[in-house]
Amino acid sequence: MRSLTCLLGACALVLHGEASAAPVFMSADWARDACAAWNADATLGKNLFDSGWAANTKNRGYKLLRVARRDCPSTGPKAEMRIEPKDGRATCSQSVVAGSAPLDTDADYFMTADTARWLEMGRAEYGPMKAMMLGRLSFDGPMGEAMGNMGPFEGFLQLVGKVPGDTGSCPK
Repeated sequence: MRSLTCLLGACALVLHGEASAAPVFMSADWARDACAAWNADATLGKNLFDSGWAANTKNRGYKLLRVARRDCPSTGPKAEMRIEPKDGRATCSQSVVAGSAPLDTDADYFMTADTARWLEMGRAEYGPMKAMMLGRLSFDGPMGEAMGNMGPFEGFLQLVGKVPGDTGSCPK
């Protein structure tokens, strides 16, 4: 059984008490670990619930947050997290590698960046606003809603950097 263990902001995968190899960055296994890290974060889910972000589900009960590596084949899989309002938090309830199903960009988010840029944002070298202004992060989704949540989204980008992932190959 795999679990994500975090201590002082550093996270590692644990398999029966032994550290295991990191999954491919933005693969299905990585998305599952990112979902666990999202739920373990003390402020991310709370801030996105309190701001009203999690409530914009287009009456589906959830919103989708899809991320991809721009330098991997565009036809390749994209990591997707299902976020739903639950118990006063924006909770990650499911993580998968998404197919090509369209997102509802009035509620859902799709972010792409080169692997190196994801890692820079994950190290908090810059936030989402600078990343978008410099073309390092592409974004599709409700722009006004996103602009009102730059602080929490910076937390999400840093979370991406805390979830171990092997960047030597692309997700399949």
